Amino acid sequence: MFSRLDSVAEKFRKLEEDLGNPDLLANQKEYQRLVKEHAEIAPIVEAYRQYLKLGPQIRENQELLEAEDDPEMRDLFRQEADRLARELEALEVSLKLLLAPKDPNDDKNVILEIRAGTGGEEAALFAADLFRMYSRYAELRRWKTEILDAHQTGIGGFKEIVAAITGKGAYSRLKYERGVHRVQRVPATESQGRIHTSAVTVAVLPEAEEVDVYIDPNDIRVDVFRSSGPGGQSVNTTDSAVRVTHIPSGLVVICQDEKSQHKNKAKALKVLRARLLDQMQSEQDARIAQERKSQVGSGDRSERIRTYNFPQNRVTDHRINLTLYKLEFILGGAIDEIIDPLATHFQAEALKG
Repeated sequence: MFSRLDSVAEKFRKLEEDLGNPDLLANQKEYQRLVKEHAEIAPIVEAYRQYLKLGPQIRENQELLEAEDDPEMRDLFRQEADRLARELEALEVSLKLLLAPKDPNDDKNVILEIRAGTGGEEAALFAADLFRMYSRYAELRRWKTEILDAHQTGIGGFKEIVAAITGKGAYSRLKYERGVHRVQRVPATESQGRIHTSAVTVAVLPEAEEVDVYIDPNDIRVDVFRSSGPGGQSVNTTDSAVRVTHIPSGLVVICQDEKSQHKNKAKALKVLRARLLDQMQSEQDARIAQERKSQVGSGDRSERIRTYNFPQNRVTDHRINLTLYKLEFILGGAIDEIIDPLATHFQAEALKG
């Protein structure tokens, strides 16, 4: 680890030297590349410098402790030794995490897909609850949420809703949400007061740029039709809804949220690119998982990841056995209380590998 840290520190020194060269400003593309690289490794170098400073402090404290006869002063030096040891240990963990391979998608925006599963209308209503939860979380993070496509039910639920969430680090936080979310509650339509169990699937895809996934125009078929909605809502009199079919993969994307055919096509292609990127990465993950049995980044969406129990005001994340008795608080968008422990868990798993 320390040879790698020395290499990073030397690279950082060289970058600072290069960035101080005024001739570099003539090449803005190269300048921006170096600035980005400098910013990426700066936290590693700062933590390493703090770590190196601790060595002399620990040795000096140990020398003072050995030379001191006064019991009270010796006690103070021991307390300081304990504090320095804890700080050293914390910095070692931090440095390991900083050196761990980064998910290249972490800085990307997100395509969020929520679909009602088993449970009929109740599942659709819970899909709407989850979309509100993620929308409020995005607001708290000052991210932007844009609905790309939605299929509403008559009483306010969603059979399916697809949205783009744009903001710094959106994928790095929301990627832990993909999977099956189960709800246990008494539906409003239940006259006997019985608890029903329903399920909703959540897919979180990194938004793909055109440079990430090239779509050959000859590989897609575009069909247009009139959009429709429940109860006669959102019905256009023009053919503005768009269905894009990617022939090689068989993927189909429908967008009808906009009144403009052009805008719907652009949104559909954005979703298609994200799904193709996710498909390619899932295939790669599957190959890696076959070679080494790793659960990190497997992207298995068939797994039930979380249960929301309304009668008990309880939310349980089954991956890390975390239970919180603040369901309304979580559904209000405060999901950092779940995401933070999940991020810590999966980072620790990555270090084991």
